Order: sequence, then structure tokens, then C-alpha cells
Amino acid sequence: MLILLAFIIVFHITSAALLFISTIDNAWWVGDNFSTDVWRICATNTSTCVAITDQFREYQSIQAVQATMILSTIFCCVAFLVFILQLFRLKQGERFVLTSIIQLLSCLCVMIAASIYTDRHEELHKSNGYGTEVSKGQYGYSFVLAWIAFAFTLISGVMYLVLRKRK
Repeated sequence: MLILLAFIIVFHITSAALLFISTIDNAWWVGDNFSTDVWRICATNTSTCVAITDQFREYQSIQAVQATMILSTIFCCVAFLVFILQLFRLKQGERFVLTSIIQLLSCLCVMIAASIYTDRHEELHKSNGYGTEVSKGQYGYSFVLAWIAFAFTLISGVMYLVLRKRK
């Protein structure tokens, strides 16, 4: 049982780390001389970064991605804290339902963020607000990590739903 508990804790911490990296790191959309995320665009040859503000045509879509990624990270961290509390407070045989619900909310938020970015990426990268041509890029590793975090939080949420507290 201790090994299973350690695995679940490591899995949850990995999910949170993936969410933090994909939310913060500047690699959702990359090209030869630029990288961009939901916060800013950076030119790699001059090392200058420009924040994405309301001057961009699709700023509302970017704000939706920002908000849902932040929410997913917060939900994942809260789920971990609730799990630790439930670990000591639940009676034997009860399930970690509250932890599962919060983790599945995290899963839903990261899915919404990545789906919005996937759907709107063409319009996002045609904006005149960018200082460089960004339409000729591809998805970066932060975007891929967001989808991996979706899978990890989904699996984690289901694991908590199935998990019962034992001796």
C-alpha cells in the first residue's frame, strides 16, 4: 500500500510540474527565429520579448487560454493538498472523491486551454501586433506538455476516484 501511495503522490506531483512548465515556459508556438506562448513572444536572434496585450487581434482567445491554464494549475495544487488532508482525515474504506473531483476539474481546464489554442492558432499568429512573422511555425514542447498534463490529470483523477483508504 505504501508503494501505491508513493506512486500516486509522484504521479500527482509530475502532473503539477507539467502544468507549471507548460503554463510558464515560452514554447507553445516556435519557429526558426522566434518562440511564443500565451504571455509573450520572443525573437531568438535579438533576445527581445514583447508581452501579448490587447493590441493583438485575438487577445480574448489568449486570455481564455491563460485563465484556464492558471486554473488548471491551481486546481491541481489544491487537489494535492486535499488529498494529503483526506489521507489523514478519512475513515478506512472511504474514497477520495473530493480530490478526484478537483483533479478532474484541473483536467477539464487544461483540455479547454489546449483546445482553444489548437482551434485558434491560425488567427492568433496572423496578428499584426507581432514584431516578426510567426505564422510559419509549429507547436512547441510547452503545448505538447499541456496535452500530456491533460492525460496525467485525467488518469490521476480517475485513480483517486477508484482509490480507497486502507490500513
